[in-house]
Amino acid sequence: MSLFEFIPSLLSGLGVTLTLTGGGALVAVVLAWLAGLARLSHFGPLRLAAATYVETFRGTSALVQLYWFFYALPLFGIELSATATGIIVLGLNIGAYGAEVVRGAVLSIDRGQSEAAAALNLSNLKRLWIVIAPQALLRMLPPAGNLLIELLKSTALVSLITLNDLTFRGMLLRAETLRTVEVFGLLLIIYFCVAQVLTLGLHAAERRLSKAWHLEGAR
Repeated sequence: MSLFEFIPSLLSGLGVTLTLTGGGALVAVVLAWLAGLARLSHFGPLRLAAATYVETFRGTSALVQLYWFFYALPLFGIELSATATGIIVLGLNIGAYGAEVVRGAVLSIDRGQSEAAAALNLSNLKRLWIVIAPQALLRMLPPAGNLLIELLKSTALVSLITLNDLTFRGMLLRAETLRTVEVFGLLLIIYFCVAQVLTLGLHAAERRLSKAWHLEGAR
C-alpha cells in the first residue's frame, strides 16, 4: 500500500475533525462572550454562575469531560450523539478560556471611552455594542487564534468516544499497515496545514478589522 493510498481515508476523518472544530468554535464564541461579560456584571449571582462555569471547565480534564457527557449523562436520562458531545464539550472547554480573553479585553479598554459614551447619553447596551466591543474584539483576535488552534488539536480526543475523526482514521491505518512513521507523519502534516490555514484566516481578519477601525476613527 503506497503512501498516497492513505490520504483518502485520512481525509474522510478530516471532515469530522473540521465539523467538530467549526461547531465547537461557534459554541465557544457564544459562551466566551456570555461568560466573559457576566463576570463583569454588577449582579452577584450572575458573576458567581459565570465564575463557576469558567473555573470548572478550565480546572478539569477535557478528556474526563468528554467521558462524563458521553457515558455518564445517559445514566441520568440525557443521551447525546458522539458528534454533539464532541462539539458541546470542546465548545464548553475552549469557551471557558475564551471568557477570560473577553473579560481581559473589555477591561483593557480605557475607562474614558465608556464615560464619553455615557456623556452622550448612550445606554449600557449601546456603549458595549458601539464603543467597547469593536475595540475589545481587535484585542481578542490574537489570543482567540491560539484557542482556535487548541480546539483543533483537542478534537483528537473524540476518537475515544467512537468518532471516526482524523486521529481515529490514522490509528486504524496504523493498525492495518503497521507503517507507524508514514501514517503519523501524514497526520502531523495534515494537522499543521489546517492550523496554518486557520492562522492565516485570523491574521487576515485582524488586519481587516484593524484597518476598518482606524478608518472609522479618522472620520
